[in-house]
Amino acid sequence: MSRTRTALLAALALVAGTAGAAVAAIPSDVGAAAVPCTVDYKVQNQWDSGFTAAVTVTNNSAAKSSWAVKWSYAGNQKITSGWNAKLSQSGTEVTAANESYNGTMAAGSSVSFGFNGTYSGTNALPTTFTLDGVTCNVDDGGGGPTDPPDPTGPKVDNPYSGAKVYVNPEWSAKARAETGGSRIANQPTGVWLDRIVAINGVNGGMGLRAHLDAALEQKGSDELVVQLVIYNLPGRDCAALASNGELGPTEIDKYKTQYIDPIAAILADSKYAGLRIVTTVEIDSLPNLVTNTGSRPTAVPACDTMKANGNYVKGVGYALNKLGAIPNVYNYVDAGHHGWIGWDDNFGASADTFKQAATAEGATVDDVHGFITNTANYSALKENNFTINDNVAGKSVRESKWVDWNRYLDELSFAQAFRDKLVSVGFKSDIGMLIDTSRNGWGGTARPAGPGPQTSVDTYVDGGRYDRRLNTGNWCNQSGAGLGERPQAAPATGIDAYVWMKPPGESDGSSSAIPNDEGKGFDRMCDPTYEGNPRNNNNMSGALPNSPLSGHWFSAQFQELMKNAYPAL
Repeated sequence: MSRTRTALLAALALVAGTAGAAVAAIPSDVGAAAVPCTVDYKVQNQWDSGFTAAVTVTNNSAAKSSWAVKWSYAGNQKITSGWNAKLSQSGTEVTAANESYNGTMAAGSSVSFGFNGTYSGTNALPTTFTLDGVTCNVDDGGGGPTDPPDPTGPKVDNPYSGAKVYVNPEWSAKARAETGGSRIANQPTGVWLDRIVAINGVNGGMGLRAHLDAALEQKGSDELVVQLVIYNLPGRDCAALASNGELGPTEIDKYKTQYIDPIAAILADSKYAGLRIVTTVEIDSLPNLVTNTGSRPTAVPACDTMKANGNYVKGVGYALNKLGAIPNVYNYVDAGHHGWIGWDDNFGASADTFKQAATAEGATVDDVHGFITNTANYSALKENNFTINDNVAGKSVRESKWVDWNRYLDELSFAQAFRDKLVSVGFKSDIGMLIDTSRNGWGGTARPAGPGPQTSVDTYVDGGRYDRRLNTGNWCNQSGAGLGERPQAAPATGIDAYVWMKPPGESDGSSSAIPNDEGKGFDRMCDPTYEGNPRNNNNMSGALPNSPLSGHWFSAQFQELMKNAYPAL
């Protein structure tokens, strides 16, 4: 299936020197100091009524702490949206001023920004630019394309098809250091950007640019997918204290300008244009607005707050808009898992909420390439020993305590059905699904070989189910879990890939309170002695003991996942 975009936006990153930017040639008889600034204005994409432009400005004079670039159009061009600059227009006059994060321009450095616009007739290039009122020397060699490029851009229907997937060197080293870990150390996993400081690297670790540079090395002459987890919403994970984040419920502007904007600027660097960048957008956020609010017994005040202030919807919409504007970025929105939104009263309402977020803050459904289920969860990929339509002793499988009236038994059936539902509410018909299989193998000695006894519907289901959790609502460091299907492209109808977005061996949360500067609280669902709450039908938590903070390495869990892997290692 082809993927058609009515408008593709392209941007360039804030860069030092001339990296990633085309800078005007200076005549040999003129010293560099005599040219105060140079401008490269390029039309990167053009169609019948619109265009995308990228502008790079190089400052050859004294350092600046703020800047403003101005130009005029000869035609009827109108700027409709932009990135990496505050753009305003009065008639034909355009002003692009710095954002809070890119106001500094050292002597000899460049700043790049981009925008989307409309036009009719001809789309003549501006001829004169000023930087802070001083006329710049314009590079007229960039120009617009003689023949407008294909507006579908470089996006492919399934980014995983025919591509390698990035192996995170930091995770790989931790896996390899474990006894037996070399068996899976070369598997691709997601890179989690779970704090603002993660963009530049935490405690000397790899930042986003370092990962993308490493990905270019791994890519060689092949196609390569890089998997990023966008995970820092205001009031993050309102129903799970272990994964709370650094931003308070009202800090939506900080999320936009200090988190999403810098990420978008890096991803849009032309240096990385040859990578297929898959973003998993905001794990465990939007479903909370459906299941954990209002008068439901599972309601949480913090989730009511996030529904009332709209910042989950705004944040996801903003992320989709900014990241979806980059031609080689593929956005996949987190869609929970079957044990969360597989029930009738959650299924349709969740699809509607996703549509609301996908059309907020300038985003459109064109900014959504697909959805991902089961991220950081444990639901079995496929239950083979019984079906949702089975009846035992006069009762439907849906009446069993385990299924509890859910419409789905496993992630594959849920993901395929939910994809159809999403299309029905207005998402593109060619969206694809990802399923995280990093921890849902449920192999080992406890894996049933066939159905349970037909004494009752409960013995039948409990005896045959692969998923050995006490309840599908249990989510933290589950005892008995194993590695699942290895990452692979196009494994089933409607499924773009099985992925390991959650790196095996990284904890879901600490089993006791641990002081930290990461904004992460202590959630009793990570305490093996906890007797539960309405969200897991008051079952024991099933969590492993002695676990560290979420995201930190948990050797005991890694060993258990390998031991219980299915397919076996």
